Amino acid sequence: MASGMARGAQERGKRIAFGDGRKIRWDKNSRDIFRKNKNIAIPGTEHQSDIEWVHFYTGNRLYNKHAANRWEWNYGFRPTPGELIFEPEEEKLAARIKPGFVLVEPNVPWHKTVAPNKDWGRAKYQAAVDALISKGWDIAQFSYGPVRLRGVRVIQVSTFREAAIALTRSRMAILPEGGLHHAAAAVGVRAVVLFGGFIPPVVTGYPSHTNLNGGFEACGSLTKCAHCRAAMEAISVEEVLGAAEEILRGRHDEAAGGVLQSSAASGGP
Repeated sequence: MASGMARGAQERGKRIAFGDGRKIRWDKNSRDIFRKNKNIAIPGTEHQSDIEWVHFYTGNRLYNKHAANRWEWNYGFRPTPGELIFEPEEEKLAARIKPGFVLVEPNVPWHKTVAPNKDWGRAKYQAAVDALISKGWDIAQFSYGPVRLRGVRVIQVSTFREAAIALTRSRMAILPEGGLHHAAAAVGVRAVVLFGGFIPPVVTGYPSHTNLNGGFEACGSLTKCAHCRAAMEAISVEEVLGAAEEILRGRHDEAAGGVLQSSAASGGP
């Protein structure tokens, strides 16, 4: 998301410094994500004349704030698709991947307490995969994560950047809300994104994606949550397949509801 905030800075003669106004504050992933991006200032260049500060960093993400045991969402925030600058060796790696697949990625960041709230469930992912395979689509998933689906092609990736450039070879993706859906937006890949009831699609979703929340408002619970489970259960396999088919057949219309496709569910907005 930060790389999206920096888009066009170089054209204005600026570089974006992500930090508190005094120090550039990168996390463990920043150097990898921002590699070769001339719109973004690197740590140590804080006092150079072309710096423009954006107060976006760990602990100050702009789209949320901490409230007890949950996130409170900033409904005025909207993401701009990010930007990844790939190197020739990375492009060669991608060229070796058979193109045209549908990526179905069931894994969420299992080490985080919010993981259960983002999990659509192995059985539903498998049912979607089985249906897509029966229609002749080539289905793949990435090699990371413990959940492996039957009948899919496994694409070996060892870093987030490798996953992102591998995505450029896909036809579309079905995946949970998170880093990979931001990567899909950054590389221009259509996706069906499973938001459920944790985070609102209007805050971190993209118009180029079909974003499903089960018809539930987002609670932001940082621990396992019955509301989030119900929201995920409300997203049917048929709904996901229907949204995927629209994209695969080229009928996805950003202006006609790509931002948010909500399932009908009790307790929804």
